[in-house]
Order: sequence, then C-alpha cells, then structure tokens
Amino acid sequence: MADEQRRLNPTDQVRQRRAVVARWTLLANRVGYLVLALAVATFIIAFAIGFSSMLATTVVVCLIISFVLLAPSIVLGYAVKAAEREDLENNL
Repeated sequence: MADEQRRLNPTDQVRQRRAVVARWTLLANRVGYLVLALAVATFIIAFAIGFSSMLATTVVVCLIISFVLLAPSIVLGYAVKAAEREDLENNL
C-alpha cells in the first residue's frame, strides 16, 4: 500500500530533487560549452593576430572554467538520466 501511494504521489521528494539537479546540470552544461567556445574563439583570434599574455591568460582561464563546469555536470546529467530510466523500467 505504501509503495502504491508513493507511486501515485506526484510530489515525490526524490524526483523533485532529481529535477533540480537536472536543471542545474543543464545550465552548467550550457555555460560550460559556451565558455569552451569562447576559449576556442579566443585561441583562433590570438593565433591570427599574435599571442599576447592577455589572450593566452584568457584562453587558459576559459578552459579551466569550462572544465570545472563540464566535468561534474556531465557525470550528474548521466546519473539523473540513468536513475529516471531505472525508475521507468521498475514502474516506480
């Protein structure tokens, strides 16, 4: 009976928490890839006009920011998708 009530309860705390994590990982993915694209664009510009310390620093900082954002968000995104898929397979 408790399992049935949990299944019918639309305010499941675990699913709500997963939805929050999914939203944050989506945002981190978008920002991370945007910063990575900025790093690539800055590198191309620096290659074309000549590297300066400011352009090199910008590329390195953008790469570090993108890696810090993308690494956990990709892992958490896959974890959320796997948990949702498992719940669907087990009819939860």
